[in-house]
Amino acid sequence: MAPWPLPTQYEQGESTLWLSPRLQYVHYSKAVSQQGAWYGGLERLQSSGSSQSPQSKSLEYPPDLLQIAFERFTARAFSGHFVPYKFHPRRAQFEPSLDDRRTFITEITIEETVDSDTEKRHPTISREAYSMHISLDGHVLISTLHPEGALRALETLVQLFYAHSESKEEVYTPYAPAFIKDVPVFEHRGLNLDICRNWIPPSDVLRTLEAMAFNKLNKLHLHASDAQSWPIEIPALPSLAKEGAYREDQIWSVKDLEQVQKYGLYHGIEVYLEIDLPGHTASIYHSRPDLITAYNKPWATYAMEPPAGQLKLNSLDVPPFLTTLLNDLLRRSAPFTSHFHVGGDELNLEAYNLDPTVQSSSKKVIRPLLQHLMNHIISLVHSHGLIPSIWEDMLLEWELELPANTIIQTWRSSASLAKVVAKGHRALFGPCEEWYLDSGYGTFIDPDPTNVDSPIKRPFHDWCGPYKNWRQILSFDPFRGIPEEHRHLVVGGEVHLWGELTDSVNLDNMLWPRAAAAAEVLWRGKVGVGEPATRRLAEMRERLVARGVRAGMVQMEWGLRNQGGCIL
Repeated sequence: MAPWPLPTQYEQGESTLWLSPRLQYVHYSKAVSQQGAWYGGLERLQSSGSSQSPQSKSLEYPPDLLQIAFERFTARAFSGHFVPYKFHPRRAQFEPSLDDRRTFITEITIEETVDSDTEKRHPTISREAYSMHISLDGHVLISTLHPEGALRALETLVQLFYAHSESKEEVYTPYAPAFIKDVPVFEHRGLNLDICRNWIPPSDVLRTLEAMAFNKLNKLHLHASDAQSWPIEIPALPSLAKEGAYREDQIWSVKDLEQVQKYGLYHGIEVYLEIDLPGHTASIYHSRPDLITAYNKPWATYAMEPPAGQLKLNSLDVPPFLTTLLNDLLRRSAPFTSHFHVGGDELNLEAYNLDPTVQSSSKKVIRPLLQHLMNHIISLVHSHGLIPSIWEDMLLEWELELPANTIIQTWRSSASLAKVVAKGHRALFGPCEEWYLDSGYGTFIDPDPTNVDSPIKRPFHDWCGPYKNWRQILSFDPFRGIPEEHRHLVVGGEVHLWGELTDSVNLDNMLWPRAAAAAEVLWRGKVGVGEPATRRLAEMRERLVARGVRAGMVQMEWGLRNQGGCIL
């Protein structure tokens, strides 16, 4: 069965190889000619969507990256204990014999191409590209341009192995010989995870990073502040989290954040933060009430959801506060990420009628003040060598002038994406009607018993229902409505999990396997649904469960055991 996400090219045989418990790896660099390069043809295979952007900052990976990745591969291969009995009919004899006449894989060779002109001659080939040969004699050769490619190759390779029911320490692949050539369609393949509306501890995020790496996602966007709580420690502003978090034991310390970002780097994932500004900032009120307008006013008028409160737009005290905040946070984040998200969504006009520094809800009055504030914020991001991301609202609704390297994150629709790239900006997709994982669970708002006209009525839907099932997510076409000449500006996308109804208890089930469906789209582009995809995703789900991830169901066991039985 082919891996998840589906590789660009995949060929498999029907012979069995066993993984030696004394497995070793060899890593070396090899100079190649243009004609003899293994990556020939990848430009043709890769979509007209982006790969490595010329405006991207490349991260420095630790020198022991591949050693740790190889140790992780062997640990998962031998401790996964995944026997694929669900994928075969009852009492089927699908496992190979444990006799002595077996061929073992004893060595994995990772060959890193050295070609100083590669980026000039092949500017669209991603650093995550790789090829892999598994020969009948048990030799595995992985060819890459960069260690990132080796990380992705090892995540593919581990999916080709199964445990044996008679001895789960015996690990085999039934797919030899195999050949894989693989390259992602999109440079930015992310998950946007809200960690502030409910407490999500760092340990949950570490587990999420492992599952993301398995699915070849490479960006974790932590929505790290909102109106409800401020869970991130800022040493330069100690009262911000101490007063703004729900409790003092629900704060991510400096050490916590560093651990998560470093863990992400070892898994080939950039963990970058969003501090949502200037809206969604009511939690700042608890430590700096002088900076916030309309705090806890009737939220139906002054906010999208409770509690209301936004940064004052024309206060002389706000820019120094933001300078202190961002200089502290960005300095610590810069070694682990090339991005920082400045927010910019759902700004409430009425709140500025109550702002003594503005006293108006007119866009004509507010826009120049907003432009000045966002200029200050983005200049701070640039001063730390980071690339700013911002929600679509600031460009499409407020028509702000934004630096050319700003990445615009769209969330309302595919039409928003088309408008952003038509303006010449790089953009991320992830429309709410397609890729919001929190949708369809019902509203968190109760009806007001004194209001006979309350809009909160049976069947108590949330604003963005219905539920987005994995087939809907997998069948999404990122380039729908995007002209060919603008597609190079679509750098990727993110699947979103907002946190109103998610905490540590149900996090895994809210994310998986639906985030895996998004991961395949981000790796391959538009793909189809059908029984082959169902079976591959179901196997990915079983492997996640074996790793301790409480992922939701893909298909009932009968449907997996009886291939073709659930088709209509």
